[in-house]
Amino acid sequence: MADDDTAVRAGLGQQIKDRLQAAADEFKTTAVGQPGPVKPSGKSPRRARLTLSRIDPWSVMKAAFLLSIALAIVTIVAVFIVWTVLGAAGVWDSINSSVQDIVGGQDTSTFNVEDYLGTGRVMGFTVLVSVIDVVLLTAVATLGAFLYNMAAALVGGIDVTLTEDR
Repeated sequence: MADDDTAVRAGLGQQIKDRLQAAADEFKTTAVGQPGPVKPSGKSPRRARLTLSRIDPWSVMKAAFLLSIALAIVTIVAVFIVWTVLGAAGVWDSINSSVQDIVGGQDTSTFNVEDYLGTGRVMGFTVLVSVIDVVLLTAVATLGAFLYNMAAALVGGIDVTLTEDR
């Protein structure tokens, strides 16, 4: 074995040292003493042109499932907060008195809007819609990945140019 940091390929240790030295030279301290990148003069930023030719449907499904679960939780919490604030603000009592004033009669004295739009019913409906939303969003995102892969097989995918920020 050689004594130059590696047994795999001769000169690899020197290449690593050269790259580390180049990176250290690039991040020298600035004039005010704060570390930062030194801008090269007249040198354009590096660019890489890549083609997005395939999206893994399994990865899309996992990510879409987790994001739709987060959306469902946010929806349930938001509806609960809104419904609680509306109840605390006296909106339901105001609606009950307005219905009694508009319709009149003795039949309206037993009317209570919370019998129809109570917190329990609204939260149950919200949970049901959220569960359906999780299933549909996950399925649509996965189907979108499959469709993209089929279209990319025909036309080659989407070309992306990445530019180094300097």
